[in-house]
Amino acid sequence: MRLHSVLLLIVALAARSAVGASVDGIPIHYTAAGAGPATLVFVHGWTCDETSWAQQAPRFSADYRVLTLDLPGHGQSGAPEDGQFSMDLFARAIEAVRAEAGADAIVLIGHSMGVPVIREYARDYPEHTAGLFAVDGPLTLAAFAAFTGDEDAGPPEFPDVGGPNGLTVREDMIRGMFTSATPEPVQTHVLDMMLSAPAETAAGAMAAMGDPDIWKDDPLSMPVFAVYAGTSNVPDAAAIREVAPQYEAAQVAGTGHFVMLEKPEEFNRLLVEFLDAIDF
Repeated sequence: MRLHSVLLLIVALAARSAVGASVDGIPIHYTAAGAGPATLVFVHGWTCDETSWAQQAPRFSADYRVLTLDLPGHGQSGAPEDGQFSMDLFARAIEAVRAEAGADAIVLIGHSMGVPVIREYARDYPEHTAGLFAVDGPLTLAAFAAFTGDEDAGPPEFPDVGGPNGLTVREDMIRGMFTSATPEPVQTHVLDMMLSAPAETAAGAMAAMGDPDIWKDDPLSMPVFAVYAGTSNVPDAAAIREVAPQYEAAQVAGTGHFVMLEKPEEFNRLLVEFLDAIDF
């Protein structure tokens, strides 16, 4: 992918209708496009923003209503005054956007940290959740155990990204998300995006992912699809189906963590197939 193509897609994303919602007095930035029969909500990962979906928003807004948002503390959204982040706060931010946009049932597409976020949303708002599309992130404890290679893993523990060396720790983590095949423009965009997030957001959102209360394997009755990077350990499907009976998965070879930016055509095809199978 050439740099000018990435920039054009980001400009196209920014040119759509930018609107706002709020949760707990925190302004939530989101962008809306399209007017199809169903609404898709794209949820970015840790220290990312809505431009993570630059290769998806223009494509899917041709057939669906597409909402991309910046979670609290990220991108153009406000941050909690008390500095407290949680999956519940993130899920309620999505709900504020859904309500503000006037959508009913939505399909949520989450990347990385966005996977436990959309999982929390489905737990809290099942009546509005038509399907979950998880991108290289753990939906369940079994999925997290597969990622770590520790089949006896309890609630996940995440590194400390605060302190004087926090930015260096973050950069090392981010560079570890790439492979030798990750296009240079993608690497540049991801590094700029993720390292520009405030230190408070990086530390707070990371801590929120380690909250043991969110790692409960209560049932997911809606259709669920998971896309894994080529570098990821893929969980045993049977174990995931104990929680999500309608679970299916695919792995995209030759990709690092940002599957949707590295191989957008293959990623988009998988999402199209998932959406085609949902009865809206």
